[in-house]
Amino acid sequence: MVISVIGVGYLGAVHAAAMAELGHEVIGLDIDADRIAALQAGRAPFHEPGFEEILRRGLRSGRLRFTTDYAELEPAEVHFLGLGTPQRKDGFGADLSHLESAIDSLREVLAARGGAPTLVVGKSTVPAGTARRLSDQVEQVEGVQLLWNPEFLREGFAVQDTLEPDRLVYGLREPEGPQAEAVIAMLDAVYAALLAAGVPRLVMGYETAELVKASANAFLATKISFINAIAEMCEAVGGDVADVARAIGMDDRIGAKFLRAGVGFGGGCLPKDIRAFIASAEEHGVGEALGFLREVDLINERRRARTVELAGEMLGGVEGRRITVLGAAFKPDSDDVRDSPALDVADRLMQAGARVTVTDPQALANAAQRVPGLTVEAELAAALRGAELTLLLTEWREYRDLDPTWAAELVAAPHMLDGRTVLEPRRWAAAGWELRALGRSAPAQATTPTQTATSTPEPTAHPALGPVGPAVAPTPMPGRTLTSA
Repeated sequence: MVISVIGVGYLGAVHAAAMAELGHEVIGLDIDADRIAALQAGRAPFHEPGFEEILRRGLRSGRLRFTTDYAELEPAEVHFLGLGTPQRKDGFGADLSHLESAIDSLREVLAARGGAPTLVVGKSTVPAGTARRLSDQVEQVEGVQLLWNPEFLREGFAVQDTLEPDRLVYGLREPEGPQAEAVIAMLDAVYAALLAAGVPRLVMGYETAELVKASANAFLATKISFINAIAEMCEAVGGDVADVARAIGMDDRIGAKFLRAGVGFGGGCLPKDIRAFIASAEEHGVGEALGFLREVDLINERRRARTVELAGEMLGGVEGRRITVLGAAFKPDSDDVRDSPALDVADRLMQAGARVTVTDPQALANAAQRVPGLTVEAELAAALRGAELTLLLTEWREYRDLDPTWAAELVAAPHMLDGRTVLEPRRWAAAGWELRALGRSAPAQATTPTQTATSTPEPTAHPALGPVGPAVAPTPMPGRTLTSA
């Protein structure tokens, strides 16, 4: 089939290349000329394992190309919408302006097909009711039908999740009847190889499909914040959250995934999507039903404040101290720094007067652009050299597998704050490190004499952070510096 993908950011570019991999002729469109030029040249504009390989394979085959001109989309029988829906600057709701603009630009292309059967397929994460409203616009054009097909990609696994999804969700205006059968058959033709491989297909109404995506992200965020709330309790009573998580994760009603306590979630999906879900619920008069998501968001924000507080406890204050942060991306195997907890904590420490160096295998360019004045260092040994405190905040494999003896020879003081609960305490203690982790009570005494002053001064006030002592639970504010956009 001839397919277009409108919006070739992270989601759209992966989808376009994956559809070409399935044998379709694919035209990717975006208004960002630099991004289009990079993709057309076979250069991935972001880090995603496996993406550049299928991108180049699609270009070589002639089945994949990119453009900024909507007129070139006219041959397409199916148009996928992969536009971003960031958080609004004036509230928690989703900004649908990119999606709406694309629909306006596409209508002329749809009309030029002269009534030939054409499918417009939404991939973007949107509030319930969006698809029905947009369908009223696009289905005014003869032969055009709108279907909502939410994505469930994990950054770092996006290619796999597109080519080997665990389910396909089809949202239709009317899920049953002859017209629905024709629309379903058309999208089935796109995903024929996946369906033949046994991928389940679920057909439902527009609003239900939209809620599937919102509910999935809200549940995952809730699970992360739940274990982080338990981490706070563990710190208070002297428990170990890693042992709690391991034990409750063995219950198959709960499961072990998303139960690793730490500095919290970030990225371009979970934070803005749960806030949009809250806003949507309030607009529909059921805000109280999803009110718990506000606490989910607050718990997540509190982990960042707690990390800064714990850094202050370990150093006796952070002002003027040399701190190295391992990680800038919001998760490993990604260069995405949108609402990154690691980068947020680094920024908070820097604003509190610490001399902060950030290292990351992929995300330093994006980090430096996101936080002006940030000191970045690509080489791990150089980043560690002279550090009085090291924070592991993105669990890249090279940081999880870091040799504590080697690292101890580089730093000025062997103090490690494990913000992802991935380091083995005994191994690090044996190498002479004081290791602290969120959700684990402080050791009775440091493993080795502290090489820097450890007396605890009065908390130092900072206009952005408040005291760098007692934890401050910041209220997430729309449009703050590191909120995803």
